[in-house]
Amino acid sequence: MTNDEILMTAEVLSREKDLSKAVIFEAIEAALATATKKREREDIEVRVSIDQTNGDFEAFRQWEIVEDDEIQESPARQITLAAARISYPESEHEVGGMVEDPMEVSVSFGRIEAQAAKQVINQKVREAERARVYSEFKDRTGEMVQGVVKRVSHREAVVDIEGVEAALPRSAWIDRELMRNGDRIKAILTEVRDEARGPQLMLDRRLPELVIKLFQLEVPEIGQGIIDLVGASRDPGFRAKIAVRSNDPKIDPVGACVGIRGARVQSVSNAINLERIDIITWSENPAEFVIKALQPAEVESIVIDEDAQSMDVVVDEAQLSQAIGRQGQNVRLASQLTGWELNIMTDQAAAEKSEAESEVARDKLMEFLDIDHDVALALVDEGFTTLEEVAYVPVQELLEVEEFDEELVEELRRRAKENLLIKEISERQKMTPEDDLIGMDGMDAETARYFASKGIRSMEELAECATDELVEMVGIDEERAAELIMTARAPWFAESEA
Repeated sequence: MTNDEILMTAEVLSREKDLSKAVIFEAIEAALATATKKREREDIEVRVSIDQTNGDFEAFRQWEIVEDDEIQESPARQITLAAARISYPESEHEVGGMVEDPMEVSVSFGRIEAQAAKQVINQKVREAERARVYSEFKDRTGEMVQGVVKRVSHREAVVDIEGVEAALPRSAWIDRELMRNGDRIKAILTEVRDEARGPQLMLDRRLPELVIKLFQLEVPEIGQGIIDLVGASRDPGFRAKIAVRSNDPKIDPVGACVGIRGARVQSVSNAINLERIDIITWSENPAEFVIKALQPAEVESIVIDEDAQSMDVVVDEAQLSQAIGRQGQNVRLASQLTGWELNIMTDQAAAEKSEAESEVARDKLMEFLDIDHDVALALVDEGFTTLEEVAYVPVQELLEVEEFDEELVEELRRRAKENLLIKEISERQKMTPEDDLIGMDGMDAETARYFASKGIRSMEELAECATDELVEMVGIDEERAAELIMTARAPWFAESEA
C-alpha cells in the first residue's frame, strides 16, 4: 500500500460510508499496525501514525510500563518502571503509561497480512458507522421520520430511514394495513437501542403522536403558532379525533385543518391508511369540550363528578348507539381526548341512577343525623346529600327548605358537626401508633407514625408482615425491614421457649 493508495482509500471510504477522514485514517493505522505485528515473531505492540496530508506513515514498537516487582505476563510488550527510566530518560514515566521506539515497516505485505489489514479496516469502519448512526438518532426519539420499505416479513417491515435500516414490528402497524417493498411511509421513531450488532431503530405507526405530527406538517398555521393542536386520540386504522384551537379570532381552526375541499385532512388520512379523522374545536369548559368530542351524537345533559374525573352524559335513546359508536369507539376516543371518564346513558337510566344515589344519601342522613324519612328526603331533594353540606352551608340555604325552622336547622347542623368530629377522631386514631410500636428497639417515633399511617399500628401487626410486603408498603430497604420484623417477632419466640 503506497502513500497515494492510503490517501485514495481514505477518500473513497469516507464518501461511501459518510464518515470523517479522521475515522478512516484511524482504521487504516490500526490495520497497518495489525499487519506489521503479524510479520514479527514476538507478540509485540505496534502503533502506526499516518500523515493525513501526504500519506507518509511511521511505525513505533511500544512497551507498557509496569511496577518493578510485578510479574511480566508479556515480556515482549511490557517494561518495568526502573528499566523505562534507564532506557528512556527523556520520556515521562508512570505505571500504565507507554514508551516506544521507532521501527521499520514495509508497505509490502503478504496475503495473510493483507487479509488481516482488510479485516481490521472493515471492523473499524463498521464500528464507526454504528457510533455515527447511534449518535445521529439517539436524540430523535419521538420524532416523525419518513422512509422506504425495503423488505417485509411475517414479523416486521424493514424501512430505510436516511440510509439506515429501521424496524417496524407487525404490532406497530395500522390495522388492515398492507405494506409492500418500495412503499413510502411515515412513522414515529420510538426507540434507539445500542446493541452489539449495531443500533436498532424501532418505529410505530399506531401512536396518536403520528396524527399530530402529520397535521403539523400539512397545516402551516400550526407551525406558525396561529393554531394549537391540543390533543389527539386514535383507534388506528379506523378513526381518530383531534382537538384544535385558534390564537387568532379571525382564523377557523377546524377549517384550516380541513383545508380547501378537504385537501389537508385527506392528505393526513392517506398517510395513515385512510383513517377517518374528526376535527374538534377545543374548549376550556369541560362539559362543552365533551359535547363537541361526542359529535355527531347530540347530548341532552351532563352531570359532572370532579372528584372522580367522570361525567354522566345523557342522550336520547335514539342517539345512544351513535354516542357510543361501534364497539364503543366514539365514547372511548372522546374519553381519551378530553381526559374524562364518560358514562353514556339514556334519560331513563339517568333517572334510575339518580334515584339510587338519592336513596343511598337519604339512608346515610337518616342514620348519622337520627332523623325520619321525610326530613332526610327533604334534604336530599334540595341537594343536601352529605354531612359536610348540612354542617357548613349557610344557615339561610337550609331555612329555604320548606317546613324547616331555625330550631330544626340548628339541631341538624349540630348533629352533622358531631358526626364529622367523631369521624375525624376515628381517622386520627387509625393513624396513631400504639405504645409498644413506639417503644420497640430500633424504632423511632417518626417512623412509628409513618408505619401507622400505612396501617401498621402495633408490634403484632408489624410481626405479621412479610419482608417484601413491608418494603413495598412503606418503602424502606429490605435489610432494615427484616430487622424490624424480627424485633417485632421476638415476643413470639420468647413465648415459644417458655
